Amino acid sequence: MKIHLIKRQSIENYVKTNAQSKLAFAKWLSILKWADWSEPKDIISTFNDADILGKSSNRVVFNIGGNNYRMICSYYFGRKNVHLFVKWIGTHAEYSKLCARKKQYSIDIY
Repeated sequence: MKIHLIKRQSIENYVKTNAQSKLAFAKWLSILKWADWSEPKDIISTFNDADILGKSSNRVVFNIGGNNYRMICSYYFGRKNVHLFVKWIGTHAEYSKLCARKKQYSIDIY
């Protein structure tokens, strides 16, 4: 199924304030455009360095730009496409702090 990215504007806003991330997110978006998923493991097949988060959260963390950036999204497999909701975007260091506080399962900034 094709992916319907919800809150793409969040990525665009992040790139505007973090110009050095522009190419990394552009590459991620171009890969996503052609992705075809039917189950969560397909996310990992498309993005080898992504991780499905536990605790039945239906969340995935994407490592973007050579692991410089992280993006947490929730996903829902619908009947016709996969809905991917942007929840949080930041640097690797910011993500590590988020994990130390165990917020990666519940954060929803966007």
